[in-house]
Amino acid sequence: MEFETALRVLDRTTSETISGRFPGRLDRMRSLLRHLGDPQESLQAVHVGGSAGKGSTATMCAAILQAAGYKVGLHTKPHLHSVIERARIDGQPIAPQRFGDIFDRLAPVIEVMRGEQWGPPSYFELMVALSFLYFAEEKVDVAVIEVGVGGTLDGTNVITPLVSIITNVGTDHKDVLGDTVEEIAKDKAGIIKDGVPVVTAATQDSVLQIITEAAQAHGAPLSIVARAASVESSLKELRYAQEVVVRTERQRYAFTLPLIGEFQVHNAATALVALEAIADAFTVQPVHVTRGFADLSLPGRTEYYPSHPSVLFDVAHNVEKAQALGGALQRHFPGRRMVFVVAIAHEKDFAGVVGAWRGLPAHYIFTTFEASHRRARHAQTLVNVAREAGMASRAVDDPIEAFNLARRMAAAGDLVVVTGSTFLVGGLRRWFLDNATIADHAIV
Repeated sequence: MEFETALRVLDRTTSETISGRFPGRLDRMRSLLRHLGDPQESLQAVHVGGSAGKGSTATMCAAILQAAGYKVGLHTKPHLHSVIERARIDGQPIAPQRFGDIFDRLAPVIEVMRGEQWGPPSYFELMVALSFLYFAEEKVDVAVIEVGVGGTLDGTNVITPLVSIITNVGTDHKDVLGDTVEEIAKDKAGIIKDGVPVVTAATQDSVLQIITEAAQAHGAPLSIVARAASVESSLKELRYAQEVVVRTERQRYAFTLPLIGEFQVHNAATALVALEAIADAFTVQPVHVTRGFADLSLPGRTEYYPSHPSVLFDVAHNVEKAQALGGALQRHFPGRRMVFVVAIAHEKDFAGVVGAWRGLPAHYIFTTFEASHRRARHAQTLVNVAREAGMASRAVDDPIEAFNLARRMAAAGDLVVVTGSTFLVGGLRRWFLDNATIADHAIV
């Protein structure tokens, strides 16, 4: 099957958001994988869930393991520019033709499942299955698998991993996972398996109690990052990277983290505690951590371009990520004037996201995006929320027009921040790289 044909088939499938409301979707995922020969059974895996930071933590785990000499599969979501980003081996996305070839085997299964009890698989489930097939066929040593939404009924929750990670628990996806952080924590704790070590960076007492009780019920050893590791970090001279020292009972790790935001330091510590939990299967030394982080790149995650004006792209589509972005901006760009370009999906807590940036020296341009499975919140609605909070703002519906206006408004020493929805960040990042003249481009 041609890659473009596979994309057309995918676009006709059920979205993750809709399938998230369907209680039988894990049965549907198991049925899909049975039709494909259960490729996940051959994988040794690291399972990464949480409300924020799970994609970064998964990528960090994969980078360190790769630096240690292992062949590493990495499944993350959502993708920024192309669906091939969701299945990577040693940092490289699956080739479009290989994607089409594997999807050619998925297509008839979709039709068979239309007549089965649980119905056809969702977009996300197909991407998980494709990644499992790809990793199994390529005989990766280890696969790092990011949870999609929640945990208990997520399509990835069919694996028995070497370690389960719950980065943190916030209030994203309340429409699917529960009305309170405690209800959401119970759902995310659903990835805990019998006897499988669990690592969490969660800090709320009520959340830790739920995760602890779930771990005890499964006989799963639990490591709480705040207790298992001490973390120190300082800014490098350019302020766009961080010098980090993480100490655990086993080891001291000192490395340069080429990322913005103290939250990324804690993601790194989480990855290290998790990899120590599987040291019997996969040995990692401090030198591998240094090498793995040396060239680490997280497109669209506090990704900085020192152009004129400078631009930062960051997917911050929930309250926790918006708060983390705000903290990173204050830490790395103190006192610097900013112009935000923001679009937020309709189902998100838009008031909470916008409110997380209150007090920053910034002007806000709210815009929209177009996506087949997502609807953007009206730009004027976001303006109304921002103005009630005393934040200077305006609405510009066209994203490129909004971005160009922000760049014109910003002085040479200002910072343009493109954030909110993945669809906005991905679209404007691609436009920027294709069209903007960047004399001194760096992702640090």
